[in-house]
Amino acid sequence: MIDCLRKYLVEFIGTFFLVFTIGMTAAFGGDGCIAPLAIGAVLMVMVYAGGYISGGHYNPAVSLAAAMRGALEWKQWLPYSVSQILGACCAALVVNLLSGGLDAPAKMSFSLATIFVAEFLVTFALCYVVLQTATSKKTEGNSYYGLAIGSTVMAGAFAVGNICMGAFNPAVALSALVTGTACCSCIVWLTIGANILGGLCAALVYKCINVEE
Repeated sequence: MIDCLRKYLVEFIGTFFLVFTIGMTAAFGGDGCIAPLAIGAVLMVMVYAGGYISGGHYNPAVSLAAAMRGALEWKQWLPYSVSQILGACCAALVVNLLSGGLDAPAKMSFSLATIFVAEFLVTFALCYVVLQTATSKKTEGNSYYGLAIGSTVMAGAFAVGNICMGAFNPAVALSALVTGTACCSCIVWLTIGANILGGLCAALVYKCINVEE
C-alpha cells in the first residue's frame, strides 16, 4: 500500500509541475519558442525524477498505453489517472492565483477535425515513444528516455500548438476548464477523446512491432 501511495504522489507531483509550467508560460512566457521549450524541459526532468518510482507517466493516456502494453497493472490505471488529474487541477488553481486568471481565446480558428487529428497524432507519438524507450526490454536501462519523451512533447507543441489545445494529455485538457483557457467545453472533451484514442493506438502499434514481448 505504501509503495502504491508513493507512486500516486510522484504522478501527482510530476503532473502538477507540467501543468504549472504550461499555465505560467501561457500567462507570462509570451509568444515564440519559450513555452514549448519550457514544457518539454519540465516533462523531461520530471520523467527522470520519478520514472524509477512510478514510470513517470503524468498523463492518463500514457498510463492507458502502459496498461495495454503490460507495463502497468490495469487496476492501477484509475488511481494513476486520478492522481494525475488532481495534480493538474491543483496546478491550474495555483496558476490562477499567481497570474490573476488566464483569458480564453475568443474563438478557435481551426475546425474540430483539425483539432482532433493534431491532438491524436502527437499523443500517439508521445505514447509510442514512452513505450519504446521506457518499457521495452530492448531499451531497458537506457539513460535517454526522459530526453526522448520531453522532446516529443516539445516537438508536438512547436508543430501543432497553434492549431489545437496542445494538450496531448487528458489531465492537461481538463486543467483548461479550471484555468478558463478553454474556449468551450466541447473542445476539451474532443481533445480528451483524441488523447485517449492516441494512447490506445500507440499501444496496439507497439504490440504489433514488438511481438516477441
